[in-house]
Amino acid sequence: MTGSGIVLDLIRSGKARTRSNLLEALGWSRVTLSRRLDELLDSEFVVHAGHAASGGGRPSEEFEVNAALGVVLAVDIGSSHTRVGITDVVGTVLVEDEADIGLFDGPEEIFRWAEQVFDFLLTRGGWSRSDVRGIGIGVPGPVNSITGTLGSPQLDPRWDNVVVSDYLGQWPDDIVIAVDRDVNVLAIGEARFGWPEFRDLVVVKSGIGVGCAFVMDGNVVRGSRGGAGQLSAPLRDRLSEPLRRLETVASGGTIRDRLVRSGEYVRTSADILQLAENGNPEVLALLEEVGEVIGYALADVVGLLNPSAVVVGGNLAEAGERYISAVRRSLFGAAHVYSRQSLVVEQARLSAKAGVRGASALALDALFEPDRISALTRSRMT
Repeated sequence: MTGSGIVLDLIRSGKARTRSNLLEALGWSRVTLSRRLDELLDSEFVVHAGHAASGGGRPSEEFEVNAALGVVLAVDIGSSHTRVGITDVVGTVLVEDEADIGLFDGPEEIFRWAEQVFDFLLTRGGWSRSDVRGIGIGVPGPVNSITGTLGSPQLDPRWDNVVVSDYLGQWPDDIVIAVDRDVNVLAIGEARFGWPEFRDLVVVKSGIGVGCAFVMDGNVVRGSRGGAGQLSAPLRDRLSEPLRRLETVASGGTIRDRLVRSGEYVRTSADILQLAENGNPEVLALLEEVGEVIGYALADVVGLLNPSAVVVGGNLAEAGERYISAVRRSLFGAAHVYSRQSLVVEQARLSAKAGVRGASALALDALFEPDRISALTRSRMT
């Protein structure tokens, strides 16, 4: 593979940014590398970035992705809460917004709201739709990440077999649209920007619903149809019963339902958090109970995959150590001894920003996919 896309991929990753580093990583001739760099520079995918520090001799010229190339829109849809953001093409978050709108409001309502917010944010930032290079979207439920089609059944039947691009308005013809499960988007954000020291992670998103993602050797494992990571409730002694989704037993949704029966007005996971911050004893007890069940459900996952860390994100994780320690205590109590050795179980480091950063990274991976870049730069040079 000698296209310009592989050169850009190395520059994006930070693994090689000078001619000498690129030659060492690629094993190409200087002539071939110079041609590919010229293609990237002429197409404005990369720019000169000064010179690297040198211990002697002529300093090496550095290259970087052209941050002025445009912007990327990121959407992180949750069960009851959605965050949106605009980033540049190197993933720097420029502006964000959020609202208590989510999966159960349906795709038409969600995407109509998101487009209205994006149009406002773009105008306020001095951009237009013509500046948008990609859109990354996380949705709660299985997704065929190649076609952008949601699987079936979803938690809300209005999302069954939805093709996300059908719900988007008029955007530039060359825009890329990338869609994945919300927990996979969270995992991308946490793995790349929150926990880069670990290559193998189990990432849990705990809000009104519960999702789980696997990062193995730095890559999200999606499964054959985008459904990897759907956790089931612990069976205990009921071996003859069918598996139940974990979120029907231990989630923000189950906490909400119990609180409503007790007379509390609760709609979203943010409402639950507010009650916890106010010291509501019933909410604090329910958070511990849910955390323990989730930890128990994760014990087999840890045994099967032997990750370096279990990262717990989502709104319920914002309850802090009381919730995380319940997950940790239960997981460690149920997992095999070898699996839990040196295992880290902690709250997500990026917190609420993980979804937007992950959705942006998802879109940027599609935008800068090596074969795509190689084809684009070749066509512009001919």
